[in-house]
Amino acid sequence: MMTSLALVALGGAGGASLRFLVGQAVVFPMGTVAVNIAGSLAIGALWVLLEGRASQLAPLLITGLLGGFTTFSAFSLDALRLVEAGRAGAALAYVAGSVIFSIAACAAGLWIARSLA
Repeated sequence: MMTSLALVALGGAGGASLRFLVGQAVVFPMGTVAVNIAGSLAIGALWVLLEGRASQLAPLLITGLLGGFTTFSAFSLDALRLVEAGRAGAALAYVAGSVIFSIAACAAGLWIARSLA
């Protein structure tokens, strides 16, 4: 457990650093778009390459590196795994709910913080 946690932390530091560098190099909001697309491409490929293998690479690369780089990649993989499992309705609800409720929660956070400031 501790080894996996250390690998996630190490990968997360790398992913967050990469995300920061892309954000500095690419004009807003295209850096975020680029990160989300690149992360989604990478997580799809890594999932296929690492699925079913007893490897410490999944915590390091999928959860850590790509989780620090973009959580949108995990969101994309989860949605597609639901579709592949024959649960298209659940995938649609997951995507719509995640987007709608996340934007609403962000708006609520902005409103709360601004009202307290």
